[in-house]
Amino acid sequence: MNLNPKVNFAVTPLLRIAYEEHGPASGEPIILLHGFPYDPRAFDEVAPALAERGYRVIVPYLRGYGPTRFNNPAILRSGQQAALAQDLLDLMHALSIPQAALCGYDWGGRAACIVAALWPERVRCLVTGDGYNLQDIPRSTQPLPPETEHRLWYQYYFHTARGVEGLTQNRRELCELLWRLWSPTWKRGAELYPLSAPSFDNPDFVDVVIHSYRHRFMYAPGDPTLEWMEEQLAAQPAISVPSISLCGADDGVGPAPEHDEDAEHFSGFYERRVLAGVGHNIPQEAPEATFKALLDLLEG
Repeated sequence: MNLNPKVNFAVTPLLRIAYEEHGPASGEPIILLHGFPYDPRAFDEVAPALAERGYRVIVPYLRGYGPTRFNNPAILRSGQQAALAQDLLDLMHALSIPQAALCGYDWGGRAACIVAALWPERVRCLVTGDGYNLQDIPRSTQPLPPETEHRLWYQYYFHTARGVEGLTQNRRELCELLWRLWSPTWKRGAELYPLSAPSFDNPDFVDVVIHSYRHRFMYAPGDPTLEWMEEQLAAQPAISVPSISLCGADDGVGPAPEHDEDAEHFSGFYERRVLAGVGHNIPQEAPEATFKALLDLLEG
């Protein structure tokens, strides 16, 4: 594991995106996208293995994480799903990548799924954590089963002023708690968490996180320039690119249901793999399975 990877930067219309790169610049590109509350360390065992096979591997820090910064103080610190997808498109443009294999989970999986759904020509294939990650925002006010609502406590906490202050004062402790709750059977969380925790010290982390969890429930307006994309996402478009969904059987926030409820959203090749003993942090808990899923799509 490389504890001091080189960080590069790509300037986009809104951000100076920090990213780590592995493998030859001439290799077929793969973009690996982390979630909340994680960072590129989630792919420390996946990215080098892919690079050894000749792929060009890009691992960005999402908006609000690590060294990634907004270009202007006036830019809305949006965490909405359309913003994450636009950042991915902008990064691909800045790095002159016309098409890439995408792999992501949680927030990163959402960005990857959106780009795969709306711009399939830009996506060679998709490995998605927990299936179809597009938020169904128009129906977000409908209550879920009580056990599901219980697991989403942190989202409702972030809807309050107390939650904003709690995340501000206790971001490392709160994120560490989420790691434990969401990956209850993972033995290496306590060891590896300190490697990711500094990414949450980003000055925009709190604002982006709070906006993300408020916007998805229609408690905060989104970026007006992205409303066109949100309108398309409200139709829950299908994903046509070859896709594999990896689901953690022990996921403490979104355990894999026995019946695959997401299959209907994939119109091309699609396979779901439920990973025993794995929680929410899929690529870090199951790097071999993540690596294999990508190779099965790229080389199978």
